[in-house]
Amino acid sequence: MADNLDLDLTKDTQLYLLMSAPEDTNAMNTRVIKKILADKCTPLVISLNQPCQVLVKSYAKEGITPDQYYIIDAVTHYAGGTMHPDSHTRYINHPADLTGLGIAITELLKQIPSPCKCILFDSVSMLMIHIPTATASRFLQFVVNKLKISEVSGIFLCVEKGLDPVILSQMTAFVDKIVDFDDMQK
Repeated sequence: MADNLDLDLTKDTQLYLLMSAPEDTNAMNTRVIKKILADKCTPLVISLNQPCQVLVKSYAKEGITPDQYYIIDAVTHYAGGTMHPDSHTRYINHPADLTGLGIAITELLKQIPSPCKCILFDSVSMLMIHIPTATASRFLQFVVNKLKISEVSGIFLCVEKGLDPVILSQMTAFVDKIVDFDDMQK
């Protein structure tokens, strides 16, 4: 099922915005991880939506082991959960800690040994809950430019109708392609 996602991560630095209904976001996340791995890339998941331990369990049910991906977790500390840092996991204090998030992205991109890397930004919509639109726009532009300079592909997940129209128009300009996940389910 992961192979029919309309994403080509084998090309030079591709950036995608994937839109889905709120109830499909977890399924979309898992399918995208499978697609990244099927394309022989190493995923770096930036999680603003779910704690790391939830993602690890969810991926394990699909046969994906923690040594196959990296995670930046912006949820666990904020929610008061227990953190278990390791070489594949970085925790930041809060989803609005953009400095910490930027540093973690830079560090992990350098650490990942694979020549093919892909960032999975698990929820642009969640970012909008924690920071103002103008700040989110600047941060997303920073991430996009970081990916282009680093020659790393990126997939930004978003709940349909969950984006401020300003961010949606800017993301449309930043990415190479917008994919409607729900259309791929039919």
